[in-house]
Amino acid sequence: MDQLLCMRSFARVAELRSFTRAADSLGISRAVVSTHVAELERHLRCQLFHRTTRRVGLTSDGAEYLTRCQRILAELEAADEAVRRTRLAVQGRLRVDVPIAFGRGLLIPALPRFTQRYPELQLEVQLNDRVIDLIEEEVDLVVRAGPVKEPHLIARRIVDTRLITCASPEYLREHGIPAEPEELRRHKLIGHLSSSTHRPYKWLFQRGTVRRQLQLPFSVSFNSVEARIQAAVRSVGIVQSSDIMVAEALAAGRLQVVLQEWSAPGAPLMVVCRSGLHNSPRIRVFADFAAELLLQYRRRVDALLEG
Repeated sequence: MDQLLCMRSFARVAELRSFTRAADSLGISRAVVSTHVAELERHLRCQLFHRTTRRVGLTSDGAEYLTRCQRILAELEAADEAVRRTRLAVQGRLRVDVPIAFGRGLLIPALPRFTQRYPELQLEVQLNDRVIDLIEEEVDLVVRAGPVKEPHLIARRIVDTRLITCASPEYLREHGIPAEPEELRRHKLIGHLSSSTHRPYKWLFQRGTVRRQLQLPFSVSFNSVEARIQAAVRSVGIVQSSDIMVAEALAAGRLQVVLQEWSAPGAPLMVVCRSGLHNSPRIRVFADFAAELLLQYRRRVDALLEG
């Protein structure tokens, strides 16, 4: 039984006091309307109408059920109308900038359902790992790691991350496993180049209340998160990265965590837009879409790491 369809037929008969007029109003046959009402009565195990040759009247059960049906159908119509208005309002060009790994791993696979839902939106996506100036580069929205200090931007914090240190099992078998952060100086390390200073970032470590920030010697450094992880998988050296970026490699056994007790809080992942655009329907729907992808992946990462 399609209960919603049956409820529509029941409500229309009750409002018009006629199976024939209800059928004409709904554009279906009288027999179909009668079937819908009969199915609903069997489902509820009660009679909804008093039927005579001249008139149709509600039973006490029918009157009570009609009140609830009308409320449900009105809520449904309001929800439908809200979605229709949103779809009509989501149009025009939207320029977004996202990290390479997020774009390739999460955004692109999910993009067909987004573009199908909002066919009037012209989406332009930049993939890169640098922090951009939204105004200078005429970008409407970005997915960014770390705090946002610019007063003209509005940031929505989506998920938190942790920094973990890891290497391939092959590298660790050949070079040994460091027991303390200082021992990393004797290893081959893979650094992450800052987009502003073009120098490798320091590595962060925290155990309880003890926090260390080390400037380490790097064998090789990249400006791409994805490149650093791929280099670590291929045994180039040890890498420090957010847990959300290396979870798949860890679950597959391509990377192994070291210094696990020294894991430190990482940068939160944010959805950021220019302040004048935050109420735009096209900004709102894409921000919600990106947030949904990140939250789903965060839950998946937690399950992988806990497993």
